[in-house]
Amino acid sequence: MHLDSELIDELNLLSRYRMNPSVAGIEIGQAAEPGIIAAAQRLYEKGMIERADGGALTDSGREAVEHMTRLFNQLSPPLEPI
Repeated sequence: MHLDSELIDELNLLSRYRMNPSVAGIEIGQAAEPGIIAAAQRLYEKGMIERADGGALTDSGREAVEHMTRLFNQLSPPLEPI
């Protein structure tokens, strides 16, 4: 699997949901970076978010964020002993 810039933009956008699970949705304004606007459109087309300008995660999007969270946790360095 190749991590191109488009995939990284999608992961970065999904990570915003991961960082704040209490958020019902994300609003992507017209002033957002073009890469983020395009990433939101792609995630919408993939059925992971409810609207092309953000919105809430779909069931598929929540599942993807859960997998991403587990992966990030596994890749994080262990805490140093005190």
